[in-house]
Amino acid sequence: MLRFEDGRLFSQGACTFSYRPATEQDTTPRIMIGVQIEGLYTETAVDTGGVYLVCDPEIADLLELDPSSGLGADRLEVRGFKVRGTLHRVSLMLLAQEGQSLELEVTAFLPRLQPGEVWSFPTFMGLMGCLERLRFAVDPTTDTFYFGPIGDDG
Repeated sequence: MLRFEDGRLFSQGACTFSYRPATEQDTTPRIMIGVQIEGLYTETAVDTGGVYLVCDPEIADLLELDPSSGLGADRLEVRGFKVRGTLHRVSLMLLAQEGQSLELEVTAFLPRLQPGEVWSFPTFMGLMGCLERLRFAVDPTTDTFYFGPIGDDG
């Protein structure tokens, strides 16, 4: 695990990431890691320029979250497209292959597609409302994604 200079842990877990396009339509490689959202396994793209945990609508449907119990409606621009949806607090677990997995509560955007509308994006973890809740580092020489909680205990 990664450590600070004083010996405190920076990360509590690590996993291998794949660096590839996230979907068949995508041409840009992305850092993809395995996670669990409310116990459902999926792969997600790490998107430090994005907001929230933006869920693929199929994942959103499987979560069966009631829109009226959410944090409210929102409209996001996702890769140039304006999308309506609802915000919810969900459990996200980063799955460790080394060390300990990390579970935290994040803000998720669950898109609400119009009839006939097709979603061609991956699930992705944005910085605001999601990644800002943990420490993380990427080692591109070993394809390792390190993660840990934010706090004084490091």
